Amino acid sequence: MDETLLQATIYLGAMLIAVPISVRLGLGSVLGYLLAGIAIGPVLGLVGGSETQHLQHYAEFGVVLMLFLIGLELDPRALWEMRKRLIGLGGSQIALSIMALAGGAALLGMETPLALAIGITLALSSTAIVLTTLNEKQLMRTPGGRGAFSVLLTQDIAVIPALAVLPLLATSSLLRLNEDGSISRGLESDGHHSLSLVDGLPAWGVTLVTLAAVAGIILAGRYLLPLIFRALHTTRLREMFTVAALVIVVGIAVLMLLVGLSPALGAFLAGVVLANSEFRHELEADIEPFKGLLLGLFFITVGAGINFATFFGMPFLILGLTLAVMLLKGLILYAIARISRIEGRDRWLFTLSLAQAGEFGFVLVAFGVQQAVFPDRIAEILLLIVALSMLFTPLSFILYERISARLGDGGDDAPGHDEIDDEAPIIIAGIGRFGQVVNRMVRAAGFKTVVLDANLETIRLMRRLGLKSFFGDPTRPELLKAAGIDTAKVLVVAVDNKASAVQLVRYAKRTNPDISVVARAHDRFHVYELYEAGADHIIREVFDSALRAGRYVLEDVGLSDYEAHETEIAFYRHDRHHLRELADVWKPGVPVADNPEYMRRAREMADNLENAMAEVLSEMGDERPDMTARARGDVSALSGLSRARRPGGSGS
Repeated sequence: MDETLLQATIYLGAMLIAVPISVRLGLGSVLGYLLAGIAIGPVLGLVGGSETQHLQHYAEFGVVLMLFLIGLELDPRALWEMRKRLIGLGGSQIALSIMALAGGAALLGMETPLALAIGITLALSSTAIVLTTLNEKQLMRTPGGRGAFSVLLTQDIAVIPALAVLPLLATSSLLRLNEDGSISRGLESDGHHSLSLVDGLPAWGVTLVTLAAVAGIILAGRYLLPLIFRALHTTRLREMFTVAALVIVVGIAVLMLLVGLSPALGAFLAGVVLANSEFRHELEADIEPFKGLLLGLFFITVGAGINFATFFGMPFLILGLTLAVMLLKGLILYAIARISRIEGRDRWLFTLSLAQAGEFGFVLVAFGVQQAVFPDRIAEILLLIVALSMLFTPLSFILYERISARLGDGGDDAPGHDEIDDEAPIIIAGIGRFGQVVNRMVRAAGFKTVVLDANLETIRLMRRLGLKSFFGDPTRPELLKAAGIDTAKVLVVAVDNKASAVQLVRYAKRTNPDISVVARAHDRFHVYELYEAGADHIIREVFDSALRAGRYVLEDVGLSDYEAHETEIAFYRHDRHHLRELADVWKPGVPVADNPEYMRRAREMADNLENAMAEVLSEMGDERPDMTARARGDVSALSGLSRARRPGGSGS
């Protein structure tokens, strides 16, 4: 018992230390788990041996939970609508990568089944690292980012057939003939006989039982489980939902094992069936913590089990194989991007972001060893290749940024920026949802604008709508000069990237000190950055809409239109005044929690806000005017007028 608690403390402590550091460095949580396992296993020798192998058997259940959650996310109707991208981009990437990698393994002397298994294992990319990085770098909405997402989604689905196919590729030399004439696979022959519903059945019987199990899962998920969840809902016991969710996944896993199929397959099917259930989000919330912990434990045991003696025994060979895998996958991805007309820097993003092997490679290698598909030596090399390729992924994104910068300066493979042949007193940088509304309103009032945006698809859409606009990076000085930044009266900064917005404000004020800059801020801290850069009017993108929603709430709980309007105005003025005060004590690069003066002023202002709002409501309660319908209409008109005359606002 004491040893078990010690092992648990070591594993959990390693997770707690390594994973946040890895995420902070931009390496992702999966690499954090792997590095934690490497640290406590091969490096420090705190864990290892049979304890790690036994623990990994339990941790593999995290993979089952993960695939159940993937199934929950896959609405069949949404998949059908995405079928062209899934089959075209994802399907071709998987098929071509498997063939190319399997061919390379065969050239190295591998038997055909083993070579094919290697191709399947290395063809998949890292969903965890790529999606996290795309979101962090705000690249998900680009054509390259959307293409990468389609491929990753296809790969997630492809894990199911991969788990089903791998046992069929078992290497004959790893199969043993038992005394009773039966054949056992690698690690399963430990003297114990597992329960099975198909042992001794003829082939047609095995097929019928297997189909019946799959059909039972689908029917139960469609008709029985919703009834069970509705009954549990009446108990008002949250823990019962958690128990039910775990029973479902564990029960399906056991059923799949009894009929000789992968537990992950059954869990995935159940998830897809329940994807449209009204209890889907409840299931996700209940299972997510168990999935995260067990999956993290699985990756950390993989890291602890990596044999670095293998790497140090032939470092150049393993590094060469890793780079060869990434190069081969990259060539295939680049060709697919060209055929799919993904252009310029998006083509490089699509190529470089998906060139690595992924976390599913660890799953498939571990499963393949159990099923006698991979010899131990080959499995160790594959684990090292997968881990190293994932470690190289941040370098791939750095390479993309270098290539992107060069393409932005006139690379042949990127669409060049437009020649701007127009000037206007108002320049709008960024024509997304925010910029479009501003542009429409200003033009409708009879004023001329020049619109710049770096998204070619958005510019093309604007042109189809009859709105003249120019493609190009709004932060580039030469484009701003061509648009008339030296003589313009107003610059509207509505670009998505926060750093680019601050950079643009600084340049505009330095170039034309008299220009009025109206900037969109993402949040309160972005307001401070823009304020310091010299923006004249700063609008937090959700602040005004939140004020309006709060006003509706006050009206719905009993305040009159007049009272709700006055409360809204009082809150706006109070927040705007305090925001300017806080901007004076805010320090760039210093977290507000580490800024004592900021925290002190923020607490004081929160108290002052409550007191000020109480006074406003008290004064209105004393007056309590009995407003007629006409008077209410006048107040509504005044409300719109006062909003229009407000100085530039701020943001949440």
